[in-house]
Amino acid sequence: MFYYVDGTVTVLEQGLAVIDCGGVGYACHASQNTIGKLKIGAHARLLTYLNVREDIFELYGFIDEEEQSCFKMMIGVSGVGPKAALSILSVAPPDRLALSIITGDEKMLMQAPGIGKKIAQRIVLELRDKMSKEQLETASAASPVAVAAASGGVNHTQEAVAALMVLGYSQAEALHAMEGLDTAQMAAEEIIRQCLKKLVKQ
Repeated sequence: MFYYVDGTVTVLEQGLAVIDCGGVGYACHASQNTIGKLKIGAHARLLTYLNVREDIFELYGFIDEEEQSCFKMMIGVSGVGPKAALSILSVAPPDRLALSIITGDEKMLMQAPGIGKKIAQRIVLELRDKMSKEQLETASAASPVAVAAASGGVNHTQEAVAALMVLGYSQAEALHAMEGLDTAQMAAEEIIRQCLKKLVKQ
């Protein structure tokens, strides 16, 4: 129903951003990652997700496609609702979240308020299994990087490739974005961050 809202930021609160679009204020539930990139009085464009269930009609806003994609993946996990997903994205932006899933880092997810060990384990297990299958299906037979990343035996470069694929980029796009980077001297999280800067500009 709503693909995005585009207008002026009028209110910023914990977990909430109001965007004025032609005189109508749209209240968007948002992660601290998104809110931290907004400024009252400034222009903003948020991708959205509309949560409708019985007497619930809530709009969620995201600063970019990566965050929106991670949100949708998480609410697809049994027991993880929209508020829990936002809580996680507030402590683990898309790059860190994707890396946490690939490496099985439950403790990162548990830093989010309301996220216990069982939910964190479920998110890691369900999404890592899902991503591993998707990566193996899309990887070519001559692609040792993607196959290794999907099988779990990865180094930091392969972890970065797998994490970028979790965020919706193809293996080819991920590898192309790594060109020119001294990946041997970089941590996986930094590789992901630098690749995202390139990919967003394309």
